[in-house]
Amino acid sequence: MERLEFDLLFRWFVGLGIDDPAWDHSVFSKNRDRLLEGEIAAKFLAAILTQPRVKRLLSSQHFSVDGTLVEAWASLKSLKPQDGSNGNDEPPTGGGRNAEIDFRGEKRSNQTHVSTSDPDAMLYRKGPGMEAKLCFIGHALMENRHGLFVDTRLTRVSGHAERLAALEMIEPHADKPEAITLGGDKGFDAADFVMELRDINVTPHIAQNLSRRSAIDGRTTRHSGYAVSQRIRKRIEEGFGWMKTIAGLKKTKYRGLDRVGWSFTMAAAAYNLIRLPKLMGAP
Repeated sequence: MERLEFDLLFRWFVGLGIDDPAWDHSVFSKNRDRLLEGEIAAKFLAAILTQPRVKRLLSSQHFSVDGTLVEAWASLKSLKPQDGSNGNDEPPTGGGRNAEIDFRGEKRSNQTHVSTSDPDAMLYRKGPGMEAKLCFIGHALMENRHGLFVDTRLTRVSGHAERLAALEMIEPHADKPEAITLGGDKGFDAADFVMELRDINVTPHIAQNLSRRSAIDGRTTRHSGYAVSQRIRKRIEEGFGWMKTIAGLKKTKYRGLDRVGWSFTMAAAAYNLIRLPKLMGAP
């Protein structure tokens, strides 16, 4: 709002004249709620992809899927027992709003605790030995020709969230007489997931999890397209990296599944817009 008062570029971008008064800051909050109710982010992403010049760039047969953690805008100190008790029953030490709390000896889990700042956020540990954080999982479906996002989801964390979101995103693209492919990392190598993909005529180009019996066998790996999918699927990390570093999603500034999901989808659409001029200008 301060930049609108003296920066002509900001005024040009939002359509204000030099002498036009700037809006009250509350307009942004009110419009944000309207955008959420109208699912504008998803419609905006779809509108980009249906442009004729953009549609020619997209692959209709080869896709990749992956998920990334989005840290919630909530502190671990906001975790409180769901039964309303005080946990360790020790009063916080130190003054101020950010009082010190001793969690030593207290076990916290998603089954027993909930965040008072963002009840939709849940504890998740990315790997063994790593600290648990309050977060969401953002999912994206990428077409393999130019690495553009074609669909997104944001869900609560769970062991099955990535596979469920992948099925939901790929199913609308599977209504074709010819089989399509879906690339993914070894986290998607589960027998039930692979079977469901084949049931909807999707060839699972999933990385093999060799630490146990893989659901991906020679029927898939013997084809040259499998190696291509495994190479290209990693490009989805480029989009996630841009969304976290440039679009500010390393730690979201919103609370609640709907608002964080809206910002995740809008960031995916922005990533496409950043890349499209170069792609459309190429011979």
